[in-house]
Amino acid sequence: MSSKEEIYNILKENNINYEAVEHKAVYTMEEMLELELDKKGRIIKNIFLFCRKTKRYFLIIMEESKRLNLKDLSSKLQAKLTFASEEDLNKYLSLSKGAVSPFGLLYDKDGIVNLVIDRDLVLPKTNNIIGIHPCDNTATVFLEYADLIKLIKNKNNIEIIDI
Repeated sequence: MSSKEEIYNILKENNINYEAVEHKAVYTMEEMLELELDKKGRIIKNIFLFCRKTKRYFLIIMEESKRLNLKDLSSKLQAKLTFASEEDLNKYLSLSKGAVSPFGLLYDKDGIVNLVIDRDLVLPKTNNIIGIHPCDNTATVFLEYADLIKLIKNKNNIEIIDI
């Protein structure tokens, strides 16, 4: 299992500026929003999905305010998607339920998981600071979206689509 200290060290080693906010454990977006951390940056929703037919895994990242239409996304990715198991989440990304994060891609040594990014995250905004868990749901790391992509871009297949 990865730890938030490992993530903090990786960020420091890569000279990435970030702010970590420690908080109570959160398991849902509703609990996350109750912390009112969205004033520091855009809170990101992370969803781990699986296609049984093709045996492909997908980590979807999007703004918390957006709703995921699984049928529509399945069509766009040409894969009938379901939620992946917690066992697979741990096996491929070293994460547990409630702590899903794109930082988990750093532990996907074989590049099994495809990262799918909602196009709205790519579009320039006045605030390109995003908030994601550091592989632990008792903290949120705020960093530039571009810094996250620099950190993980060579680890996995990345696809940007409209979600």
